[in-house]
Amino acid sequence: MKYTTTAHKIIAVVSLLVLSSVQFFLLYNTYELKNDHYYLKELGIINTDYMAAIRNDKIIPGGQRIVDGYVYRNMQELERRHDEDMPGFDLLKQKVCDSAFASLRKASNIDSILQSIIKNHNLNRQLEYALLVESIDIAFQSNKYVNLYNKKEKYDHIDPSIQYPYGVRIDGTLQDISGNNLATYLAVTSPMDHSYGASFSLHVDIINRRLTILKLMMPTFLLSLVSIAIVVLLFFITFRNWLRQKKLSEMKSDFINSITHEFNTPLSAIIVANKTMQNEKIISNKESIRPLTEVVQRQTDRLRTLINQVLEITTMNKIPLQKEEQSIHRLLEEILLDYRLKLSGVNAQFCLQKHAHRDTVMLDKFWFTTIFLNLFDNAIKYNVRDDKQITVTTDDDRKGITIIIEDNGIGMTPEICKHAFDKFYRDMKNNSSQVKGLGLGLFYVKQAVDAHGWKIEVLSTEGEGSTFIISIPL
Repeated sequence: MKYTTTAHKIIAVVSLLVLSSVQFFLLYNTYELKNDHYYLKELGIINTDYMAAIRNDKIIPGGQRIVDGYVYRNMQELERRHDEDMPGFDLLKQKVCDSAFASLRKASNIDSILQSIIKNHNLNRQLEYALLVESIDIAFQSNKYVNLYNKKEKYDHIDPSIQYPYGVRIDGTLQDISGNNLATYLAVTSPMDHSYGASFSLHVDIINRRLTILKLMMPTFLLSLVSIAIVVLLFFITFRNWLRQKKLSEMKSDFINSITHEFNTPLSAIIVANKTMQNEKIISNKESIRPLTEVVQRQTDRLRTLINQVLEITTMNKIPLQKEEQSIHRLLEEILLDYRLKLSGVNAQFCLQKHAHRDTVMLDKFWFTTIFLNLFDNAIKYNVRDDKQITVTTDDDRKGITIIIEDNGIGMTPEICKHAFDKFYRDMKNNSSQVKGLGLGLFYVKQAVDAHGWKIEVLSTEGEGSTFIISIPL
């Protein structure tokens, strides 16, 4: 389930990113479309009044006189250098243009003109503008123009701070220059010899044009956000319901696995005890029958308790304990006796070393038995030796009692030890994968130990065996 859930989460995140990207692409295209079609009605008014302000003039009121002064004053020298010295012509034309632009910038009064237009027509918008010179051409002969300045070129001897890809800025602060905010474009020429022509433009736009357009797009933007939120919500609800259904399915599967795993041990002991009691020699010796009937009784009681407890294990709820004062040594002797009956035909040696001086502990007998039956099962299953040995040692100190279970099995790597108590965990890379099992044994051990408030750790060396240490605080 872990990997399946992770895969679903990854797919969900990728899908959300794709959906968000598509939405962003659509919103961006919508913004660009609105930006292209967003046109200021005020541009027509500004164009009319600006044209009236510069009638029979260029660029700004008085601009023609400024440009005429620089161009006509240098006309003869420009023509001579154009015919005889092209490098000299390039240098001179840049100096002429640079001087003309500087004078135009100094004399510009477009700001006052624009404010007057806004006042006269009650325009309430906060506007910004850019007045640009796009080209200046000179004609030594009628209609044969030679370029002095063109916005497509970069000039070394013209102030670089006023040169832009869209022209030389004479006045204004507008940065986003486009056809959408073009108020006026004029190209003035003369058909006479020794004349010049100029093209210039006025761009006007509202301050924070982007913000204004975004406000216009707000309904679309909100609708997009709501649609994404609905999709995410629907996915979350669906995913949560799927997890619930998957958990229910897993619980049912766990229930069956738990029955298979837990019922096997007592049933095996009852079957072995029953077959033993059917032996003629045992039947004739009443003293031999009594221990066997006690085994059957204990295992029958265990089966009855399993029926009541296995659902609690499967649903992963807290294990309910019925603690009683018990002797650990006596319980271990009973567990080993019952387990030896199950192992008829298996060469296994069990050794109980009772070193603890105090062995009385409050515990749940059923779950205490579950701990050791599962540890013994693993010690036998994961052991390829002909002579299998399991040693159980008890010890105590001021802090509590320690129970050590050692075997001479195949052992575990550090990586396996790290996950040994995980539910359904089994190492599939070595011979242990050939052993039948569900990966529940040590999981139950850890659950029972934790329920008692005890601690368990595992020490193991691959190929040499494993040691489980249970610490029981007093």
